Amino acid sequence: MSKYLIIAEKPSVAQDIARALGGFTKEKDFFESDHYVLSSAVGHLLELTVPEEYEVKRGKWSFAHLPVIPPHFALSPIEKTDDRLKLLARLIKRKDVVGLINACDAGREGELIFNYIVEHSKTTKPIQRLWLQSMTAGAIRDGFAHLRTAGDVEGLRQAAVCRAESDWLVGINGTRAMTAFNSKTGGFHLTTVGRVQTPTLAIVVEREARIRAFKPRGYWELEADFAAVAGTYAGRWFDETFRKSEDDEHGAPSRLWDRRQAEAILAKCEGKPGTVEEESKPSTQLSPLLFDLTSLQREANGRFGFSARTTLQLAQALYEKHKALTYPRTDSRALPEDYVPQVTQVLGGLPVQYAPLAGQILKEGWNRPNKRIFNNAKISDHFAIIPTGTAPKSLSEAEEKLYDLVTRRFLAVFYPAAEYLVTTRITRVEGEAFKTEGKILVNPGWRAVYGQEATSDDSEGGGHLVPVAAGETVLAEEIRLKATQTKPPARFNEATLLSAMEGAGKMVDDEDLRAAMAGRGLGTPATRAQIIENLIGEAYLLREGRELVPTAKAFSLITLLRGLGIRELVSPELTGEWEHKLAMMERGALSRSEFMEHIQGLTREIVERAKRFESDTVPGDFVILQTPCPRCGGVVKENYKKFSCQACDWSAWKIVAGRQFEIGEIETLLTTGQVGPLTGFRNKMGRQFNAEIRLNADKQPEFDFGQPKEGEAEETVDFGDQTALGVCPKCGGRVFEKGPSYVCERSVGTERSCDFRSGKVILQQPIERVEMEKLLAEGKTSLLRGFVSARTKRKFSAFLKWDATAGKVAFEFEAKAPAERKSASPRRKASAEEA
Repeated sequence: MSKYLIIAEKPSVAQDIARALGGFTKEKDFFESDHYVLSSAVGHLLELTVPEEYEVKRGKWSFAHLPVIPPHFALSPIEKTDDRLKLLARLIKRKDVVGLINACDAGREGELIFNYIVEHSKTTKPIQRLWLQSMTAGAIRDGFAHLRTAGDVEGLRQAAVCRAESDWLVGINGTRAMTAFNSKTGGFHLTTVGRVQTPTLAIVVEREARIRAFKPRGYWELEADFAAVAGTYAGRWFDETFRKSEDDEHGAPSRLWDRRQAEAILAKCEGKPGTVEEESKPSTQLSPLLFDLTSLQREANGRFGFSARTTLQLAQALYEKHKALTYPRTDSRALPEDYVPQVTQVLGGLPVQYAPLAGQILKEGWNRPNKRIFNNAKISDHFAIIPTGTAPKSLSEAEEKLYDLVTRRFLAVFYPAAEYLVTTRITRVEGEAFKTEGKILVNPGWRAVYGQEATSDDSEGGGHLVPVAAGETVLAEEIRLKATQTKPPARFNEATLLSAMEGAGKMVDDEDLRAAMAGRGLGTPATRAQIIENLIGEAYLLREGRELVPTAKAFSLITLLRGLGIRELVSPELTGEWEHKLAMMERGALSRSEFMEHIQGLTREIVERAKRFESDTVPGDFVILQTPCPRCGGVVKENYKKFSCQACDWSAWKIVAGRQFEIGEIETLLTTGQVGPLTGFRNKMGRQFNAEIRLNADKQPEFDFGQPKEGEAEETVDFGDQTALGVCPKCGGRVFEKGPSYVCERSVGTERSCDFRSGKVILQQPIERVEMEKLLAEGKTSLLRGFVSARTKRKFSAFLKWDATAGKVAFEFEAKAPAERKSASPRRKASAEEA
């Protein structure tokens, strides 16, 4: 009997289809019925690659081999999913399979996943398209009754392939061109760029540049205490004639820029009577929308400090392993319009702690059609993240937090709006106005899901106000003059950077391109977390607590791209232009060949612009150092690659061992002759190391590891003028400071008999002298909170302890308080020696 092979994007969708159509039996990795064979991919199974005859090895990334524009691309199986690809290839080749049904997600990426599988299998069997925006059984059966032809989605298929090939051409050629440029003067300086990654970095660099250039302005505010019959209340002076000006971003009605004016108002009003005007208005606040992945990542970062990648991993585990959440890689914040019955089932199946809240929704009938919640027009490939109604078991603490976050958001969206009474009181004294605001929660509505009750003071307002009778005169008992300063923009954290990526289209000036990016932004919900991790992994960004800080390498790349005139890679405009043209292609208004011709032209232009310049001719916003040349005393200027004296031939590279000097570091080096220990250097094997930098006899920077170089005679070390830190735990000798390390006196010199040595900086955590003294005296330091993992780039806290068994300094991690259902884990030890 002839059959059709249905290929879904992931196993969970294949299971939903099998249940909806019925009549299937389960084989090992596929289902089969009288009319269908049903299986799935597991996301992408193949990736683009260049045919071998057109590729060059990394060592040949020179301009002579650029640009790389192959006449066609090849597909390479992704190793970890190769077994699934082979299974689908076997099923496609079955003689009883006469056609294929593409049941991958209804969008550009789903089209690409299926297209690659078909192209790899070289099949010519006819293809039909299942188009689903809801996974209810009725919607699935209806979709199979109205299958689309391959021709109906040909524009979408071409747009998907073009987007993938364009990203490859621009990303690979851009990366190789920038790497070739930075490696012209020797070495191999990998400099990665990408259509999404680099504009994202530019957003962070631009913010950091504003922070560094920021000059605070002083201003004053007046805060008054007013005495009424019923008690005392506070008020803040404000300018009733204030109008916001584009020329003054820091202007505010309560700010006084002239201290004398502020003091005059204080003197005029303090101790004087005042009259009161008051207005109370009801106000409502709707619940937040359901989560898509980006909003979930933002919320989890703000509440729990989870990175975007951690949140995605937790949500994926709750979806795949625990079956407790729906598919997480979504950019939709609504549910399908036919999902009301499913919501009712979900509410009835939630864990017991949510039963009272879910019961209230069912009792009041709040789970009814509502365009704010159920809206097909606001659904793309997937719908919002909600609980499935399957009660999860054995969740980790982090998984529990995320599940609770999603479940309470799901419950809250059905509750009515929270109702407030907002009171604004203006107290006038001697013609000056003081404002007092109060906000009372009258009906908690959806806030009841989060434990808030009516009449409680709301965190967003001033709560209850002391009543003032009509016509009552109050007294300005005390007025305080508060001096403060304007603050620079806040650094990005993962939550705010995700928001910036999501809303990047708003930064585009062109109206058509801005419209094309509406709802898309930079990257997708599924890729944004990895983009941030890639920027950290490539040392463009550092995590400092929850903040993301761009490195000198990041500033260098953005300077280079702007200097070369490659503005396409530092602005969201390129994504906007692509989205505009890809949308035209989906509608059949632009051909694949036209689009790719434009992309190839852009690729050639990027390479050509990089070829035109030498490193010392790249324009940029470079600084003049405050310290003179160490050789002749002349002025030292920064250019793209070096710090160079303008009076003699002295110069120093900005990048040493894969690490770029910050301006403050090079100025310290030129002033004192040494700097450090500095972290983040990499050797030829890619391993990180720390070192001090010193100026040698020729006034050139060189590494100082506190040890003689190979071939040099061992120096005689005299610790005579130093005070020992303590007794060596290995041999009983004395421990002193030497270069970037604390060393045993018997581990240096010509007659070594000990090898005790511990760095002054371990995983970016400075080990102060007092802490090493404590370790030597008591066997352990205080709890140190600034270590940064070399693997995850995240901060962690630990003690340093002498491990007598291993004969080295090791980490000891703080014992956590036991969770409710778990016993406390014993403290773990890990070696700190290599760090």
